[in-house]
Amino acid sequence: MAHGAYDVRALGRPDPPAGRPGERGQQHEDEDRHAGVTPGGGRWFASNRHNGRVEIAVLLVALAVGVLAFTALADRFEVPAPLLLIAVGVAVAYVPGVPEIHLEPDVVLIGLLPPLLYSTAIQSSLVDFNANRRPIFLLSVGLVAFTTVGIGAVVHSILPATSWASSFAIGAVVAPPDAVAATAIGRRIGLPRRVVTILEGESLLNDATALVALRTAVAVIVLGSAHVSIWRVGVDFVWAAVGGVLIGAIFFVAVAWMRKRITDPVLDTGISFVIPFSAYIAAEQAHASGVIAVVIAGLLLGHRAPILQTAQSRIAERMNWRTIAYILENTVFLLIGLQAQWLFEDVGHSELSTGRIVAVCVATLVGVVALRMVWVFITRYALARPGPDPDIGYKPPWTFTFVAGWAGMRGVVTLAAAFVIPKEAEHREILLLIAFTVVAGTLFIQGLSLPWVARRLGVPSPDPMDDALARATILQQASKAGYEELERMEYDDPHGVRELVEQRTDQRNFAAWERLGTTADEETPSELYSRIRRAMIDAERRRVLEIRKSGTVASEVISEVLSMLDVEESMLEIAHQEHDELKVVNARRRPGGEVCDELEKYDAVETEEDPACQGCLEEGTRWVALRQCLECGRIGCCDSSPKQHATAHFHESTHPVMQSAEPGEDWRWCYIHHLTA
Repeated sequence: MAHGAYDVRALGRPDPPAGRPGERGQQHEDEDRHAGVTPGGGRWFASNRHNGRVEIAVLLVALAVGVLAFTALADRFEVPAPLLLIAVGVAVAYVPGVPEIHLEPDVVLIGLLPPLLYSTAIQSSLVDFNANRRPIFLLSVGLVAFTTVGIGAVVHSILPATSWASSFAIGAVVAPPDAVAATAIGRRIGLPRRVVTILEGESLLNDATALVALRTAVAVIVLGSAHVSIWRVGVDFVWAAVGGVLIGAIFFVAVAWMRKRITDPVLDTGISFVIPFSAYIAAEQAHASGVIAVVIAGLLLGHRAPILQTAQSRIAERMNWRTIAYILENTVFLLIGLQAQWLFEDVGHSELSTGRIVAVCVATLVGVVALRMVWVFITRYALARPGPDPDIGYKPPWTFTFVAGWAGMRGVVTLAAAFVIPKEAEHREILLLIAFTVVAGTLFIQGLSLPWVARRLGVPSPDPMDDALARATILQQASKAGYEELERMEYDDPHGVRELVEQRTDQRNFAAWERLGTTADEETPSELYSRIRRAMIDAERRRVLEIRKSGTVASEVISEVLSMLDVEESMLEIAHQEHDELKVVNARRRPGGEVCDELEKYDAVETEEDPACQGCLEEGTRWVALRQCLECGRIGCCDSSPKQHATAHFHESTHPVMQSAEPGEDWRWCYIHHLTA
């Protein structure tokens, strides 16, 4: 951010130690080594540099192992991982011999924040983001400003000795909710997709607003209000947003140009590791918002990935960033808990009474929750006015708004930003404790109660049956486009390749439709194929490993063959897991989505109690699932069945719409336009 005569990046950092300017004397350095402090001010964990490096390496490994172990434990017992990791961090902080770990702002804001933002942005839908841009901007800008002012007033009223600048600084610190916590818990309990999209979009952008507000408050603390003008703050905010968008777009254009010329997935993934850090640093050096630059670059690159990258590059990038985000997200929560001990120790030296300290912490915690609730309801009914939700087919009820308001958990950015508050601020140790209280309080109170609140209010989770139906419909329409291209192509086919292509395409589509048959006790053809093929792949892999052991084939060839088997097996496993999930769902199709004239003409009807395909009975074949013609009521077997009598009936009669005749299903299919309802 451009700040004229002042640069907030230099504010809030520790002052250089006494001695020569910027240096410490030898005597002080010797004393620091015995005290466990590096010459630069950071802590050592041994009495010399070599042992210090070893101790730090051991500490990092212990952090990684602890994060992975307790995250797995949380998954095993279905406990939110963020909450368990914070609790473990607090407990470990009090274990004798465990070194103090101080989160430095630069480590979080430069080392952790860019990759976390980028990993979320490339997986976010630009289409969904644009469709919900109004509530996203009202929350990421309006709510942050509203919370900053409101909490500033609360803190100043309880701690009058704290200046307005310091009060607004802590208000900006606790204002932005955290994407990691909200979406991790939201997806785990199955919040509506629109709510998750809004929470993701809000948390991608609200850090930029909060950091601008914080840096302005810090400038007032250090330099005084006379050196900070209102119009300069406004200009800074506008440039932070506009500059961040421009720099993010520039990085998108540059990377897109490179990716069109790169086919090596390893090189492509390597470039993706550089993008978030370089975009963030470039924007910050231009005094723009690094947060916005990373988000814009990630959103655009994720949206254009199917065009810019090869399939292998997309798979590699997706898996690598999922792994990075998984480790960093969970490490963040463990680090939050590890700050507890030294924060409480510093507060113990405060001149304020315990009652006053508890009061301001509790009031701030209650304030951030209450202010968010007030804002989300005001903006919903006065400004946002959401339209029909495509997932449910009608305007979201007030319960969606309440859940979005209750999902305002804070995270590591709040705690890291608190350390930017300079030592000149009155009662700085109390302000740090306030930040910790808000982070831990919102995560535990709101995080633990969010599943109960969603169930109590009857907020529906995404329906897997709807997803399965949409998936089958999209594949069917994609296949239609593929067949049209096949008809336009000119080629010689003496070996019957066209028939093989059509057969494999149909098998893929049939498998998608079979996933809708969730009530049948017997295996569907695709399930049977998956079970048989996975057993074959296991045998094939064992044989390849035997050949590898013999050493008669080049290792590169062995690795390539194993990779081919892995890709095929992973596709089968994904389909198998999705089918298992659908088997426990017995949901009816909700209205909504694109329909044609034929689907509007025919309504769903009640099927008979024991439907049967007469054609299969006459020919002695078995059906997989049944379909009913809505013109004449004829029941036939689906396209996954051997004889495909339902489709044959359409070709004979041209009756356009059929309906599932399976129990618990009422979706309809138009043969002419390849659409469902």
